[in-house]
Amino acid sequence: MPERLSAREAVAALAEPGTFAELPAPDGVTAGAADEAPDGPLGWPGYDAVRARARARTGEEESVVCGTARVGTTRAVLISFEFGFLGGSLGERTGDRLVAAHRHARAQGLPVVSLIATGGSRMQEGMRALLQLQRVAGESALTRARGLPQLAVVRDPTTGGGWATLGAGADVVLALPDAQIGFAGSRVRPADADPYAYTARAQFAAGQVDALVDPDELGTTVGRWLTLLTAGGGGDRAASYATPLSGPAGEPLPLPPPAGLGLGGTPATGWQAVLRARSPDRPRAPAYLDAYLEQRAEITGDRCGGRDPGMLCGFGLRGGRPVAYAAQAGTATLPAGYRTAARLVRLADRLGIPVLTLVDTPGAANDAEAERSGAGAAIADLFQAVATARVPLTTLVIGEGGSGGALALSAPGNTWVTADSYFSVIAPEPATAILKRPVEETREVAGRLRLRPQDLVDLGVVRGIVPTAGARS
Repeated sequence: MPERLSAREAVAALAEPGTFAELPAPDGVTAGAADEAPDGPLGWPGYDAVRARARARTGEEESVVCGTARVGTTRAVLISFEFGFLGGSLGERTGDRLVAAHRHARAQGLPVVSLIATGGSRMQEGMRALLQLQRVAGESALTRARGLPQLAVVRDPTTGGGWATLGAGADVVLALPDAQIGFAGSRVRPADADPYAYTARAQFAAGQVDALVDPDELGTTVGRWLTLLTAGGGGDRAASYATPLSGPAGEPLPLPPPAGLGLGGTPATGWQAVLRARSPDRPRAPAYLDAYLEQRAEITGDRCGGRDPGMLCGFGLRGGRPVAYAAQAGTATLPAGYRTAARLVRLADRLGIPVLTLVDTPGAANDAEAERSGAGAAIADLFQAVATARVPLTTLVIGEGGSGGALALSAPGNTWVTADSYFSVIAPEPATAILKRPVEETREVAGRLRLRPQDLVDLGVVRGIVPTAGARS
């Protein structure tokens, strides 16, 4: 069984020494308050005694500890669950503390980090306890609307409403590798349930968790994420933008497109453009991201049970300022990839962070599994996320731009191309087949599609061809 950190041990793993300041219990809320009904709202026999023993055993007044601290360079509100206090369960007093923590975060303009270890809602308080999930969800929504990031560190175990609100509902979800995670707790699962499905590793594989983090690396990892999402300010997100990435009103400006990393010079023919874009020697998305950003961290998964290793999404720093990115890695994009990219764009939009997208795909995956997984709906959702984003998007086509599967990731009016890329309504081979032309005419069809970088500029489809760094021919 994995080691279980206490609430304060979890805080100590994150906070810079001496910076944690516990928030006071909300007014009138103390364990065993005089105006509270004996044995709680249900009059559950022995409930007062159980709580008294939990207080004596843990030294805590409730199942959650809330306060502010500096994590890395960023001030944040920390919410840490004490599993030793009635299994970290949520009762009314727990809800009061969570509400107060979110309100303090909004008042101070601070991100929220939840360190979760809970078995769910407290049975001894019945529906009064279950209603706390609505309160928590409501406060989380207000914090989200305020433009403040929310991170979750999922400890062992995390089940029930705590997972379904503070955990799975966070913007970025990190988990300890050996944690038990699931909506259903161990004592209420079907007898024949696969135990692996309720683990952090399984949730990561299913796209529900962004990263598995060793306990010894929690402070460094969470600190890096807070820096990436807030530029280390830990305050109102508008304050984190300055020249050259912001305009006079503090709004983020479009990112400059990266320089090309592959071949210089434009292709002579359409077919040559296709071959250059498909070359195994051409630099892919990781090389562009490494050259463009000073550091980065990925979000993974679509929160619907899927992951696409061919869609790289995350946040990085450029010139000390946060940048969001969604980059195709040269493979046919899966529905999960489009959903993850849409999630990335919407999160960046809420946080006011400009977005860079890199297009490199032969097209959307079109096999039977992709159709069953909702390829059309996933692409439509990404089109909508891009179309409605208030933050500026910049796109660079770095390889293949295959039809709508590539266009969905492209910024309207701010798409650029490299010299060794192409963008086409359809690839030459299927175009030839649709036109019922012989295979030998594929090269001619490629020319007629006018898919070369210079053709795209002439057609007004893209803004321009980016210069190639250290061009080779």
